[in-house]
Amino acid sequence: MASLRELSQKEVLFTGGHRLCAGCPAPIIVKQILLAAPHAPIVVNPTCCLEISSAVFPYTAWKVPYYHNAFENAAAVASGIDAAINALRRRGKLDESKKFSVIVIGGDGGTYDIGFQALSGMLERGHRVLYVCYDNGAYMNTGIQRSGATPYGAWTTTSHVGEAQKGKQQHRKDLAWIAAAHGAYVANASLHNWRDLMRKVEKALNYDGPSFINVQAPCPRGWRFPESKTVEIARLGTECCFYPLYEVEDKGRKWIINYVPKNKIPVAEYLKPQGRFAHFFQKGNEYLIEEFQAEVDRRWEHLQRLAKMSEEL
Repeated sequence: MASLRELSQKEVLFTGGHRLCAGCPAPIIVKQILLAAPHAPIVVNPTCCLEISSAVFPYTAWKVPYYHNAFENAAAVASGIDAAINALRRRGKLDESKKFSVIVIGGDGGTYDIGFQALSGMLERGHRVLYVCYDNGAYMNTGIQRSGATPYGAWTTTSHVGEAQKGKQQHRKDLAWIAAAHGAYVANASLHNWRDLMRKVEKALNYDGPSFINVQAPCPRGWRFPESKTVEIARLGTECCFYPLYEVEDKGRKWIINYVPKNKIPVAEYLKPQGRFAHFFQKGNEYLIEEFQAEVDRRWEHLQRLAKMSEEL
């Protein structure tokens, strides 16, 4: 990966002047992705907060070829771009030396749920595309509705907190594990650890096949915390192992944990600053924290077992 000095001299391909919220993680993630891209980027962007705020006709914050598609078909569109590049090469209409980085950048609504079928097809067919999900855990663009990425117990506008229920009743879907089952290069990353994220982006875009990176993306608006705390909340998510940093190689056979906290913190330290979990700390709701902690521990221990087994192979 390029040094800080080299990165500082590269052109920033996502400009200021967009309409994303103060403290939004998306532009931080996008800038890191585009700086890390080893070849000329082509970006596919399904409907999401990022799209409606960065490409409002006749203005755009993108300084790369950019395609806005429907909510559900980003991976299919990117697959078509990859196929078109290959077809042009076969016909001699595209110089072999000219290389591209085809990148999808979508939110969890268009990735975990609405676009899941197209993503699965892209991974299964083996297209050389990197799909990046900036995972903010809800449909933030349309009103903070729960998604498959919303954590257990979290308040959203469609997982209310009251007598009938205490936030979302299901644990979040582990999409990175599902992507790994397709045999793709897969990674979990977080915006607070920019070097780890950029290394994984570069690695994915040099990989001869499909890749998927899930990036922790705390949303001040939907998670209910001050916009100055975005990076700190992301760090806490990794320090408690709710959002561990790891990657999967060799068609799902090699699991590598990239960061092990020296002192794993309780999930309560991650949950407490977020207003969407305020009810966890009300009298009588202690069981919510216990259930959340138990699931985080179970998934972390499972990940550690997979990494250990990989070392023994």
